[in-house]
Amino acid sequence: MADAAPARPAGSGPLLLGVRHHGPGSARAVQAALDAAEPSAVLIEGPPEGDALVSLAGDARMRPPVALLAHAVDDPGRAAFWPLAEFSPEWVAIRWALARDVPVRFIDLPATHSLAFTDEDGTPHGETGSDSGAGPDPDASARALRIDPLAVLAEAAGYDDAERWWEDVVEHRGAASDPFAPFAAVGEAMTALREEYGDGGHRRDLVREAYMRIQLRAARKEFGDDRVAVVCGAWHVPALGVKTTTATADRALLKGLPKVKSEMTWVPWTHHRLARHSGYGAGIDSPGWYGHLFGAPDRPVERWMTKVAGLLREEDQPVSSAHVIEAVRLAETLATMRGRPLAGLTETTDAIRAVMCDGSDVPLGLIRDRLIVGDILGEVPDSAPAVPLQRDLTRLQRSLRLKPEALERELELDLRKETDAGRSRMLHRLRLLGIGWGEPAAGRGSTGTFRESWRLRWEPELYVRVAEAGVWGTTVLSAATAKAESRAVSATALADVTALAEQCLLAELTDALPLVMKALADRAALDADVAHLAHALPALARSLRYGDVRSTDTAALGEVAAGLAERICVGLPPACAGLDADGAAEMRGHLDSVHTAIGLLPEAPGRPAGDLSGRWGAVLRKLAARDTVPGVIRGRSARLLLDDGRLPEDEAARLMGLALSPASPPADAAAWIEGFVGGASGGGMLLVHDERLLGLVDTWLTGVPDGSFTDVLPLLRRTFSAYEPGVRRTLGELVRRGPAGGGARPDRSEAGVPGFGAGVDETRADAVLPVVRLLLGGGPTIQDRPPSPEHDDDNDLAGAAR
Repeated sequence: MADAAPARPAGSGPLLLGVRHHGPGSARAVQAALDAAEPSAVLIEGPPEGDALVSLAGDARMRPPVALLAHAVDDPGRAAFWPLAEFSPEWVAIRWALARDVPVRFIDLPATHSLAFTDEDGTPHGETGSDSGAGPDPDASARALRIDPLAVLAEAAGYDDAERWWEDVVEHRGAASDPFAPFAAVGEAMTALREEYGDGGHRRDLVREAYMRIQLRAARKEFGDDRVAVVCGAWHVPALGVKTTTATADRALLKGLPKVKSEMTWVPWTHHRLARHSGYGAGIDSPGWYGHLFGAPDRPVERWMTKVAGLLREEDQPVSSAHVIEAVRLAETLATMRGRPLAGLTETTDAIRAVMCDGSDVPLGLIRDRLIVGDILGEVPDSAPAVPLQRDLTRLQRSLRLKPEALERELELDLRKETDAGRSRMLHRLRLLGIGWGEPAAGRGSTGTFRESWRLRWEPELYVRVAEAGVWGTTVLSAATAKAESRAVSATALADVTALAEQCLLAELTDALPLVMKALADRAALDADVAHLAHALPALARSLRYGDVRSTDTAALGEVAAGLAERICVGLPPACAGLDADGAAEMRGHLDSVHTAIGLLPEAPGRPAGDLSGRWGAVLRKLAARDTVPGVIRGRSARLLLDDGRLPEDEAARLMGLALSPASPPADAAAWIEGFVGGASGGGMLLVHDERLLGLVDTWLTGVPDGSFTDVLPLLRRTFSAYEPGVRRTLGELVRRGPAGGGARPDRSEAGVPGFGAGVDETRADAVLPVVRLLLGGGPTIQDRPPSPEHDDDNDLAGAAR
């Protein structure tokens, strides 16, 4: 039978349990000390506003990691978190007290004061993601020092790594015969450090400790000196045990503190946010590993290796039981050689790399993300206080079956389905409110307007964003509508209003659209800059397509878009004259986007069919023929006309011949080529299949004077480097076989150009038709019957095969 734990001597005062926040070893030690002492009250470092919420920690639906979130009512962006994991000593103490119906209270400085504090640089204390009094020892007080107390203690013990020392001394330590001895040792060490290096002297931390002492005195008076247990950061233990500090002095420190009205609730937290590299100041390097140590006190190394093997097998890595056995042996051997009491994260990682990953670091990235850090997202019961907007968002998430997750994932939506359409509306409304749960992504499927792809990841900071957005309304729809209307009134740039109109259509904010459309029409009427108009039109064209998919009335938007297009047609030719190289390149981009947008615009009611398209074609012809227009725009205009079938091939060749004539400056000619065949518009394939145009380019290039060649080379290199490797190789072969000479099309039967036969071989073409016929469904072969009008489909098939 095990020996009973020694009892604390009478008159020893309150039980001060100095811990490292988020430390599994500290959590187990706190559990053992509380079991042994059985205090009548438990005091915990944390904001007293949490006392009203602490009972929720006993709810079966509360799953850590979670955090207390406090925010200023008048400024929700001024917020602070107090995270708690399953292996946090504070969480263990709370659950211990609730299970035994023991009073539990928070004794740190109230959030109403801590949110009002500013540092020397004016930054509000407790901003999202900062250390809000729940961090590793040393906490904020110790970080004001030039030294790290943990590093000092580790160095004194002969360690060069403070994290490794803490693991060996605390996290990997077995159960002590005296459950109070570890805390006495930690308190003695921190007392010596504070005597040697001072207490930091930061006013906010001195105020915090003064408030904790006042609360401790009140609890001792209520429950008795020996019946109170305090769980706090180890750095604060010496300050709470000071006998010489009077209550009067502590109250003087608290006099005149700034205040803000605040609210507090529980919110889910993530292991990712507990990790120090994520930016949270009170984080730890490996929350997943620490959670494993807390949940598996027996045979932790063997169980860890089994988890890793399971993860790698899920990723189709060949990992067997033999790998697990050898990895455990290697980790234990490394721990022995390094003088460690138990194989830690360093030893297990080294063993995994050598045995399971064949010496590669690539799989270790997956292991770190999924296991060492972890992707766990906590849960909070519905009974927890929340702003109305948060409650409506939670309702939508459940009805649309879209659960927040800490792990980033891709979501493909089909807007023809009611549920997916609802998800799209919600995500777009949240983006408009600045709640970035989802970001649009390039989908792998169809590019049609009825499909959307999103990249989703829920971060705890989004709860703050929801609280901030609560000023706009109590539901997601009403808040998004109110914010859209406010932005429409305040926006001054045309591009901003067009982007807002697009967002409103995507989010289906029908009540906000009239005001947005009016603002859009007003801004468009006042803006005379063609570049601004050209930048705005594509967004309107996309919005019209989205409106069709979502069955939204876009008549007003169509009228604005048509008016915008007409103004562009009038103002674009004079705006393109006299541009420098940079201005011409920018205008070329506008030309492409406007051309695409006009192709998407519906015909305006009451106007002849093709009226707008015809006017745009006339603008392109004017640009292609005007000498005062930069070459890149002239070339691009000619190419757009050619692609639309509005410019015959002979005319395209004539324009190219003029642009590449000896009278044209080489730089201007090179710019024309870039506009005509540059970019991702298939210009390379055009040259491959139209040898006449290739011959014109080749003849011009070989005639460029030596002095000008170095000037046009960068532009030409940029143009042709965008082509696919196969296209560049084919063009090289065509040119190597000999120039087409003077722009005349060579006779393919004589040129012997790769990829082109000497003519159509009727016999060889007909030979494949029986096989094609069989693949398409069988039946008599084409050779069995002569061509006839009744068999036009076979004639077409033969032509296609040839």
